[in-house]
Amino acid sequence: MSAETVLVRKGAYYDSVQLMRVSRALADAPGVEAAMVAMATELNVAVIRDLGFTVPEAGPGDLLIAVRARDTDAAVAEADRQLTTLQRPGTATEQPPLTTRSAAARAPADLVLVSVPGEHAFCEAYDAVMAGLPVMIFSDGVPVAQERWLKELAERRDVLVMGPDCGTASLGGVGLGFANVLAPGPVGVVAASGTGAQQVTSLLDWAGAGVSHILGVGGRDMSAEVGGLSTLRALRLLDEDPATELIVLVSKPPAPEVARAVEEAVAGLRTPVVPALLAAPDSGASSAAPDSRASSPAPDSRASKAVPDSGASHAADLTEATEQALRALGRPVPEWPSWPGTSRGDAKKTINGIYAGGTLSLEAAAVAGQGEFVDYGDDAYTRGRAHPMIDPTLRVEALARARETDVVLMDVVLGHGADPDPAASLAPAVARTPATVVVALVGTLGDPQDLHRQAAALREAGAAVFLSNAQAARHARSLL
Repeated sequence: MSAETVLVRKGAYYDSVQLMRVSRALADAPGVEAAMVAMATELNVAVIRDLGFTVPEAGPGDLLIAVRARDTDAAVAEADRQLTTLQRPGTATEQPPLTTRSAAARAPADLVLVSVPGEHAFCEAYDAVMAGLPVMIFSDGVPVAQERWLKELAERRDVLVMGPDCGTASLGGVGLGFANVLAPGPVGVVAASGTGAQQVTSLLDWAGAGVSHILGVGGRDMSAEVGGLSTLRALRLLDEDPATELIVLVSKPPAPEVARAVEEAVAGLRTPVVPALLAAPDSGASSAAPDSRASSPAPDSRASKAVPDSGASHAADLTEATEQALRALGRPVPEWPSWPGTSRGDAKKTINGIYAGGTLSLEAAAVAGQGEFVDYGDDAYTRGRAHPMIDPTLRVEALARARETDVVLMDVVLGHGADPDPAASLAPAVARTPATVVVALVGTLGDPQDLHRQAAALREAGAAVFLSNAQAARHARSLL
């Protein structure tokens, strides 16, 4: 018979992503029915109550350990064992700095990484900009007006703001956020898309073309509200970088007026630019939000085709943009690898996209031209839980709901920061689903998850696996 307990550890602060990993491991332990280890923020307290626990009085600086299990003492002991392996800020004998600006004044720094709840990110990023330091804002949930104001300030202070919601960057080979292991090389990437950048750079790495830098700018940067401020600065920075011979510009569908501004800026650069600006899906494909099933934007936002005259035409998808970059470098375009899978049943009627990457989802919808696509990495799905590149739960549940008449199209993204073994959870779910499954496996041979091992596990479960998301989407379409 199960019992439950909720413990409060006063003033015991840990990083939220680390705690999400502890929660997941604890929930998977034998005899544990439900578990969550988290800071006592308003959102986390609500999630714990939704799990059926009674939460004692606690503040956002306190740690909560909520467990329902056959042996709660053993479960709490396991939680404590895992917590002891984490590095907890503020435990050193020296008083830690209380603000970003005071930290920057105490020790030299090249960049500030902000990863706090969105409502607090602006203050820390402001401190970084005022200290004259570039800043990567990993946090999401930052109001767009704050983003615009911060980037206008950064322009005056001559620094780069990457983000908010910048999930991927790489500076001189040092990966930040979700980052693949990439060989150094001549290609610089400006990306208003984390997984879009990961797709392009993973394909470049497979083709033997390395990367100098990835400058993420946040998914909203090329919107009308933000105006491409960080994109324009990042293009100038890479143009001045002697290690960068070619720039690839990756973005979700941009606002037409921003696309025109970028086109004008690119015309004045010395470094050639290959655009990978995705067009919106045709009306046959739709995107599903948590509370609605709204059609994707009409394709007249394809004014992005007017971007950069750098000797490369507008690419239809990220794979084509990568191939254009390889040709511009004078390198051969390889055959992108794929691992065949198993088709289940006969009459396939619809494509069901269950994605972790928003740009990859948009690209797949545009290439497939039909079906329903859900981006489980959207803010609406990640409030109070880990991103699906870390926690597979939502997509495992989506696979369980799939029908025999479905073709399930999904991405599996490797690299540092992502699930250390995504196939361990996803492959059994693929094997159980009655649907035919097609996987875009985004990663490199250097990634810690072992690309070939992940591909083999997913293929053995019945999935068809492709290194190119666009090719995976075309294959899914061919199965209908």
